[in-house]
Amino acid sequence: MAGLCRDCDAEAPGPTCPACGSARVVRHEALFALTIGHIDCDAFYATIEKRDDPTLRDKPVIVGGTGARGVVSTACYIARLYGVRSAMPMATARKLCPHAVVLPPDMRKYAATSAAVRTRLEALTPLVKMLSIDEAVVDLAGTESLHHAPPAIVLNRFARAVETELGITVSIGLAPNRLLAKLAAERGKPRGFCVLGSEAPTLLAGELVALLPGVGPVTVKRLGQMGITRVGQLAALDEATALRKLGDEGMALVARARFIDPRPVRPERDTKSISAETTFTTDLHAMDRLEAELWRLCEKLGRRLKREALAAGGVTLKLKTTGFATRTRAQRLPNPTQLPETLFEAGRALLTREADGTAFRLIGIGAAPLAEAGAADKGDLADDSAPRRAARQGAIDQLRAKFGERAIGLGRGLRKPGNNT
Repeated sequence: MAGLCRDCDAEAPGPTCPACGSARVVRHEALFALTIGHIDCDAFYATIEKRDDPTLRDKPVIVGGTGARGVVSTACYIARLYGVRSAMPMATARKLCPHAVVLPPDMRKYAATSAAVRTRLEALTPLVKMLSIDEAVVDLAGTESLHHAPPAIVLNRFARAVETELGITVSIGLAPNRLLAKLAAERGKPRGFCVLGSEAPTLLAGELVALLPGVGPVTVKRLGQMGITRVGQLAALDEATALRKLGDEGMALVARARFIDPRPVRPERDTKSISAETTFTTDLHAMDRLEAELWRLCEKLGRRLKREALAAGGVTLKLKTTGFATRTRAQRLPNPTQLPETLFEAGRALLTREADGTAFRLIGIGAAPLAEAGAADKGDLADDSAPRRAARQGAIDQLRAKFGERAIGLGRGLRKPGNNT
């Protein structure tokens, strides 16, 4: 069986490296033939904070909202030993690990590190797709002559370089397709290198169906009502049964359970939506307070759209009540926009219909569908002022870039917003 030393790249057919004696050996019969790699940064935000403050190295670190209603963005592996997990309410995390160091996110710092990871990946192959700020998938097919090494060795070198040069660690999944590569990356964290190949259907048949990406609690419950709890049970369904019991998505679920994934690695963006939201420290029900929060989020959303070179073809308003019931309302726009004002007017129209005295703990605004930035705010006979408003917003953005976010703004931005995390 083919083997690779994680520490020196030597071939290691046994459990230890014959060259350096390391026990960090990855072995698989198809190790040097597979080309799809999934890269997942380990506890990304927390790892960066520990990198930048060595006194935190041996302490449990939690990154997330520090307010009463904050949630955990990332927990280091020490904090995870106490049961702390991403998306957990911060109040729960503090109870589980009261001695943890809790830090607010520093997205600018994290984005810079993410960009450095991406730059190193793009030096390996043009087929790099960033899935999030800390995850990517690559296709290294046809690059062996360029790097004078098979993809497994190239990815192994990459992982060591990131650790040495950027001070963070990554876990690698190597497989014949994107789905298996992702599952492989999750199996060896942190600092893992796992390979999945033709043995995967047998190896993973006994796993719970929640293992599969996109199979959330609702689908798990629905499958459980059919007596299907394991991946192998789902994979065994025939087409007719899948269609009858699971509808149009049935065969897609079965294909996933069989680890069939024809998706290529395309570097182009396929973002479906961009959004901004905030959770209030105190529940809000008054329209003027909700409007003030909505405006602030629309400004943030407008900045994100510009940064991503995208425009909003419609808006989606999200509200969450004190009882955690979620309301979403959507509206298409006549023309794509990046302007906070236009986003706000559409969002406010949706908000007006929902602000009926109900107390809300969260508000969000999203852009969907998305369009290219070049289509934004061109104006037409129905709205010939759009180009002028776009030019005004551009001037505001330039002044803010030079003098800070509070240097200039519209009057409605002076309203005092509700507290938020």
